[in-house]
Amino acid sequence: MALTTPLRDSPAAALTADARAVARGICRLFARNDIWCLAEMPLRNGRRADLMGIDPQGRVVIVEIKISRGDLLGDGKWPDYLEFCDRFYWGVPPELDRIPLDGPDFLPDCCGVIVADGYDAEILRPAPSRPLAAARRKVEVERLARAALRRHLTGIDPDCAPWERIG
Repeated sequence: MALTTPLRDSPAAALTADARAVARGICRLFARNDIWCLAEMPLRNGRRADLMGIDPQGRVVIVEIKISRGDLLGDGKWPDYLEFCDRFYWGVPPELDRIPLDGPDFLPDCCGVIVADGYDAEILRPAPSRPLAAARRKVEVERLARAALRRHLTGIDPDCAPWERIG
Protein backbone atom coordinates (compact mmCIF):
# COMPACT_ATOMS: atom_id res chain seq x y z
CA MET A 1 0.00 0.00 0.00
CA ALA A 2 1.56 3.28 -1.05
CA LEU A 3 0.89 6.00 1.48
CA THR A 4 0.61 8.60 -1.27
CA THR A 5 -2.30 6.82 -2.95
CA PRO A 6 -4.01 4.65 -0.35
CA LEU A 7 -6.89 2.39 -1.18
CA ARG A 8 -10.17 4.19 -0.54
CA ASP A 9 -11.07 2.01 2.45
CA SER A 10 -7.55 1.33 3.71
CA PRO A 11 -6.36 2.48 7.14
CA ALA A 12 -3.91 4.93 5.54
CA ALA A 13 -6.86 6.69 3.89
CA ALA A 14 -7.68 8.07 7.36
CA LEU A 15 -4.48 10.14 7.31
CA THR A 16 -4.64 13.62 5.79
CA ALA A 17 -2.48 14.35 2.74
CA ASP A 18 0.04 16.23 4.92
CA ALA A 19 0.17 13.39 7.44
CA ARG A 20 0.57 10.86 4.61
CA ALA A 21 3.57 12.83 3.35
CA VAL A 22 5.18 12.78 6.80
CA ALA A 23 4.38 9.07 7.14
CA ARG A 24 5.92 8.37 3.73
CA GLY A 25 9.17 10.11 4.67
CA ILE A 26 9.35 8.26 7.97
CA CYS A 27 8.62 4.91 6.30
CA ARG A 28 11.48 5.57 3.86
CA LEU A 29 13.86 6.38 6.72
CA PHE A 30 12.72 3.31 8.62
CA ALA A 31 13.01 1.04 5.56
CA ARG A 32 16.65 2.08 5.09
CA ASN A 33 17.18 1.02 8.71
CA ASP A 34 15.28 -2.29 8.38
CA ILE A 35 12.28 -1.07 10.39
CA TRP A 36 8.99 -2.05 8.78
CA CYS A 37 5.72 -0.44 9.79
CA LEU A 38 2.01 -0.14 9.16
CA ALA A 39 -0.07 3.01 9.13
CA GLU A 40 -3.07 3.41 11.43
CA MET A 41 -2.51 0.32 13.57
CA PRO A 42 -5.28 -0.27 16.15
CA LEU A 43 -4.08 -0.85 19.69
CA ARG A 44 -5.79 -3.02 22.29
CA ASN A 45 -6.74 0.03 24.37
CA GLY A 46 -8.92 1.42 21.58
CA ARG A 47 -6.32 3.93 20.35
CA ARG A 48 -4.81 3.86 16.87
CA ALA A 49 -1.08 4.44 16.26
CA ASP A 50 -0.30 6.52 13.17
CA LEU A 51 2.68 4.24 12.45
CA MET A 52 3.64 1.07 14.27
CA GLY A 53 6.56 -1.09 13.29
CA ILE A 54 9.21 -3.60 14.22
CA ASP A 55 12.96 -2.98 14.18
CA PRO A 56 15.63 -5.61 13.38
CA GLN A 57 15.84 -6.66 17.04
CA GLY A 58 12.08 -7.28 17.24
CA ARG A 59 11.40 -4.11 19.21
CA VAL A 60 8.12 -2.29 18.67
CA VAL A 61 8.25 1.32 17.46
CA ILE A 62 5.29 3.74 17.43
CA VAL A 63 5.23 7.13 15.69
CA GLU A 64 2.54 9.70 16.43
CA ILE A 65 2.30 12.19 13.55
CA LYS A 66 1.39 15.81 14.23
CA ILE A 67 1.14 18.29 11.39
CA SER A 68 -0.01 21.43 13.20
CA ARG A 69 0.71 23.17 16.47
CA GLY A 70 -2.94 22.91 17.51
CA ASP A 71 -2.99 19.19 16.76
CA LEU A 72 0.17 18.73 18.82
CA LEU A 73 -0.90 20.83 21.81
CA GLY A 74 -4.43 19.42 21.82
CA ASP A 75 -3.39 15.77 21.92
CA GLY A 76 -3.86 14.39 25.41
CA LYS A 77 -4.11 10.74 24.37
CA TRP A 78 -0.54 10.09 23.25
CA PRO A 79 0.70 8.72 26.62
CA ASP A 80 -1.72 5.81 26.04
CA TYR A 81 0.64 4.58 23.28
CA LEU A 82 3.67 4.21 25.54
CA GLU A 83 2.57 0.90 27.03
CA PHE A 84 2.52 -0.70 23.55
CA CYS A 85 6.02 0.10 22.30
CA ASP A 86 9.70 -0.08 23.14
CA ARG A 87 10.37 3.26 21.42
CA PHE A 88 8.04 6.21 20.80
CA TYR A 89 8.59 9.02 18.31
CA TRP A 90 6.83 12.20 17.36
CA GLY A 91 6.75 12.58 13.57
CA VAL A 92 6.41 16.18 12.39
CA PRO A 93 6.86 18.19 9.18
CA PRO A 94 9.90 20.50 8.93
CA GLU A 95 7.87 23.70 9.29
CA LEU A 96 6.18 22.72 12.59
CA ASP A 97 7.38 24.57 15.70
CA ARG A 98 9.03 21.77 17.71
CA ILE A 99 9.70 23.80 20.88
CA PRO A 100 6.71 22.26 22.74
CA LEU A 101 8.25 18.79 22.26
CA ASP A 102 11.12 19.84 24.52
CA GLY A 103 8.74 20.74 27.36
CA PRO A 104 7.95 18.47 30.31
CA ASP A 105 4.37 17.80 29.09
CA PHE A 106 5.83 15.87 26.14
CA LEU A 107 8.27 13.76 28.19
CA PRO A 108 11.38 14.47 26.08
CA ASP A 109 13.38 11.92 28.10
CA CYS A 110 11.24 9.09 26.71
CA CYS A 111 10.11 10.38 23.29
CA GLY A 112 12.12 10.80 20.11
CA VAL A 113 11.48 13.34 17.35
CA ILE A 114 11.55 12.71 13.61
CA VAL A 115 11.19 15.49 11.04
CA ALA A 116 9.85 14.31 7.69
CA ASP A 117 8.40 15.37 4.39
CA GLY A 118 7.09 13.26 1.52
CA TYR A 119 10.58 12.26 0.42
CA ASP A 120 12.67 11.55 3.48
CA ALA A 121 13.06 11.98 7.22
CA GLU A 122 15.67 12.66 9.85
CA ILE A 123 15.77 11.67 13.50
CA LEU A 124 16.43 14.85 15.47
CA ARG A 125 16.17 13.20 18.86
CA PRO A 126 16.54 9.42 19.18
CA ALA A 127 13.86 7.68 21.17
CA PRO A 128 15.31 5.99 24.22
CA SER A 129 14.46 2.34 24.65
CA ARG A 130 11.77 1.60 27.22
CA PRO A 131 11.65 -2.20 26.89
CA LEU A 132 8.30 -3.91 26.95
CA ALA A 133 7.89 -7.07 28.96
CA ALA A 134 8.66 -10.05 26.73
CA ALA A 135 5.09 -11.35 26.85
CA ARG A 136 3.66 -7.93 25.91
CA ARG A 137 6.14 -7.56 23.04
CA LYS A 138 5.22 -11.01 21.71
CA VAL A 139 1.53 -10.12 21.69
CA GLU A 140 2.13 -6.78 19.95
CA VAL A 141 4.47 -8.24 17.32
CA GLU A 142 1.96 -11.00 16.55
CA ARG A 143 -0.91 -8.48 16.29
CA LEU A 144 1.16 -6.32 13.96
CA ALA A 145 2.12 -9.30 11.79
CA ARG A 146 -1.47 -10.49 11.54
CA ALA A 147 -2.70 -7.00 10.64
CA ALA A 148 -0.04 -6.72 7.93
CA LEU A 149 -0.94 -10.10 6.48
CA ARG A 150 -4.66 -9.30 6.59
CA ARG A 151 -4.10 -5.96 4.82
CA HIS A 152 -1.90 -7.59 2.21
CA LEU A 153 -4.41 -10.34 1.45
CA THR A 154 -7.45 -8.05 1.31
CA GLY A 155 -5.43 -5.65 -0.85
CA ILE A 156 -4.75 -8.31 -3.48
CA ASP A 157 -8.11 -10.09 -3.02
CA PRO A 158 -10.84 -7.64 -1.91
CA ASP A 159 -13.40 -10.47 -2.02
CA CYS A 160 -11.55 -12.02 0.91
CA ALA A 161 -12.61 -9.16 3.22
CA PRO A 162 -15.94 -10.78 4.27
CA TRP A 163 -13.94 -13.64 5.78
CA GLU A 164 -12.15 -11.32 8.20
CA ARG A 165 -12.81 -12.23 11.80
CA ILE A 166 -14.62 -9.48 13.65
CA GLY A 167 -13.36 -8.65 17.15
